[in-house]
Order: sequence, then structure tokens, then C-alpha cells
Amino acid sequence: MRAAAIAVAAAGFGIAALLVTIGGQRLAAIEAPEIDVIDESDIPEMLPPEEGSTSAVAPETPDAEPASRPVAPEDIAPPPLEQGDLVRAAPRPPLSELSLALPPKPKMPDDWDGTMLFQPVASAAGLIKAKGFSVALSGVTAVDASESCTYEGKEWNCGTRARTAFRGFLRSRAVVCDVPPDSERGLIVARCRIGKQDVGEWLVANGWAKADVGGPYAEAGQKAEADKKGIYGPAPTRIEMTLTPSGTSLPEVEAPPSEPAETLVQ
Repeated sequence: MRAAAIAVAAAGFGIAALLVTIGGQRLAAIEAPEIDVIDESDIPEMLPPEEGSTSAVAPETPDAEPASRPVAPEDIAPPPLEQGDLVRAAPRPPLSELSLALPPKPKMPDDWDGTMLFQPVASAAGLIKAKGFSVALSGVTAVDASESCTYEGKEWNCGTRARTAFRGFLRSRAVVCDVPPDSERGLIVARCRIGKQDVGEWLVANGWAKADVGGPYAEAGQKAEADKKGIYGPAPTRIEMTLTPSGTSLPEVEAPPSEPAETLVQ
């Protein structure tokens, strides 16, 4: 067995040597690439440039700095404006709904029942001023003192008459309004009452203010308009008085007719 293994190994070495020999012969048969060789005698000799010749290379000069201009000159001419009327552009819409958010209302104690305003003054039918507050009654459209009304083709100053009627109703009595005591002074829309009487309801029911559409006094306002009360009716009748030296004479009022006496039948 050992002799056979030695024989096989010797045969393998012989085959490997034969393959190496054949490969070397094939590599030698490949032609090497031709390389051109330049003879140094064929290169012309470089002569120095003659004096005064323009073919000499000029020495390099540093780049010239560009001319500077003033950044902020003393005299600046404004650009010409186009002739024509200026038009104000419409404001852009808010970026989000958060910018329209209102501050939260202050939390009031459970037993809070409104703020009492003493000595109120009616600046118009539906507006009250007291203690630095200007309260506009909620659910009511105030009637300005300069407003005029027309009834059957006749115009009359209903705004002044409505304010006078409102002042007569208040009579400087304290009103209780739903105004937080710590709120900022200024115009506030709130509900007010005197005792158990709702002030806004009284104004609308008597026709001295207009009810907001869809508000709590809309039905009372429709009834006052149908009954021609206040600003929806005619101007109030003026009583003419004549002053005399003896005093003031009022127009005579006719006495009601006397009823016939009843006859007792026995």
C-alpha cells in the first residue's frame, strides 16, 4: 500500500512539472509591445530671447482692486412714485382660530348674585352708566337719543323720549347687573334688574328699545310693535299751558255725564 501511494505521488509531481513547462513556453511566445525611443540629438536647443523682443513673457502683476462705491451716501434720491390713488389692501385672515380666542371668564363664588350699581344714569334707552361701568343691556338694541321715528308720515324725536322714559323708570334706584366686580371698566354687555324686574324686558315690553332677533325679548318686542307702544307709536301729545298773573291755567276737562238717580220701589 505504501509503495502504491508513493508511485501515485511521484506521478502527480511529474504532471505538475509538465504543465508548468508548457505554460512558460506560451508566455514567452507573447510579443512585448513596441516602445518608441526618442533620440536626444533630435530635440532642438532652446535659445534665450533677444533683447527688445516682444515675445518675452511679461511678469504677472497683482489684480487691480475694483472701484468702491459708498454704501450709505449722504444724498439718496427716493424712487419715483406712480401717480394714482392709493388703495388700502384688505387685512389678511388670522393664521388660526386660536388668535380669536377670548380670555377665560373669571370664576365667581357660588353665592354671587350680581354687582349692585348705585345711582345709575341712563345715557340712552338701553345704556346705563354707574361706578365707572358702561353697561349695555343684553338682548336689547339701544335707542340713541338722536334717533328719529316716523309714524303715519310724521317724524318725531323718539330717541330723546325713550331716554326720558328710561330715566323715569330708573329714578336713580340701584340696579343689580351680571358684571364681575373685578372686571375692567368700559362697555360691558350684561343683564340687569331692579328687584325682580328685568330692566331689558321692561324697555322692550313698553316699546322704548328694540329686541335682538332671536333674543329672550323677541316675543315681547313683537307684541309692543303690534300694540304701537313707545317708538312704534305716535309722538306723545303735548299739553299747552298758559301762564297768567294769578297762576297757571290748565286746559278744561269735561266732567263725565251724571248718571240718573235710581228710584227705590217699595
